[in-house]
Amino acid sequence: MTTVTAPRVPARLARFVLRMFRPQLYVTYGTLWVLALESTAVTLTGTPWRPTGATWTRVASVVLALLFLRMLDEQKDLDHDRVHHPDRPLVTGAITAVELRGAMAVLTAVVACLNAARSPAAALLILAALGYATLLAPLERMSATVRDRQLLNLAVTCPVQVLLGVYVYGSLAADGTLAADRRGAVLLALCACVFLHFEFARKTAWRPAPGARLYSADLGPRRCAMVTSAWAAGAVGCQLVLFLPDGAAGLLPCLTAALPAWGLRRFLRARRGPWPLPAATGFVACTYLTLIVRASVPR
Repeated sequence: MTTVTAPRVPARLARFVLRMFRPQLYVTYGTLWVLALESTAVTLTGTPWRPTGATWTRVASVVLALLFLRMLDEQKDLDHDRVHHPDRPLVTGAITAVELRGAMAVLTAVVACLNAARSPAAALLILAALGYATLLAPLERMSATVRDRQLLNLAVTCPVQVLLGVYVYGSLAADGTLAADRRGAVLLALCACVFLHFEFARKTAWRPAPGARLYSADLGPRRCAMVTSAWAAGAVGCQLVLFLPDGAAGLLPCLTAALPAWGLRRFLRARRGPWPLPAATGFVACTYLTLIVRASVPR
């Protein structure tokens, strides 16, 4: 039997990250999310926004938290993957649960130190998100209902994304950049709607593949498509609440609604296959990029 030596562990982790975390996707998403949330929160107070060292601490913390969550999901889904995805790294032994847990401990220490150096409150907020996520693994082991019912599972797991948003916004308040108000709740709701639109889009199809865990399997493809679109409409509605007082220029971010509208039309007309994922990915990217550009332009 081959023994895994210490020098090989970083290489195994690196291969896992490149395959299962896909940095070009997760790093881009985490960076855009943080920059959009921070820049919008700051400019809503009437203060010009420019990224600072604290901004990149938040970006790094959220990206590392997303990696932590991906490692956790790989362990939570092990039994399912043994049957339906036998090529996954944890199933094949390309990585072990012990190695993933060790990496998760390191990630936790890194994000805690990054934030404690700036604000103890920020450190507590990011640790709260990671702590909540960690509790989901034993919860799913104890409850087959939570584990197997996709909509209930989403209701239980979605707060992790919300807590990461609260971390970004709360750390801004903790370091005195802004005073938290009700617009912060609308902004966090906007980010949650953007995430949920993509989450539903990637799990909506007319016919599920074997072993696929789709929301459309519970709701039906047409109803699930409407829910997917409703999340995008919710994001646009939040933008209207935040920016309509600025006049016509405040409506520009809402032009991104064309993407989910096109995705819905194409999905319903095709009557086969999955939701067109480029439309959902484009909506996420364009929404956040529009918010960042809007905050960066002198007014």
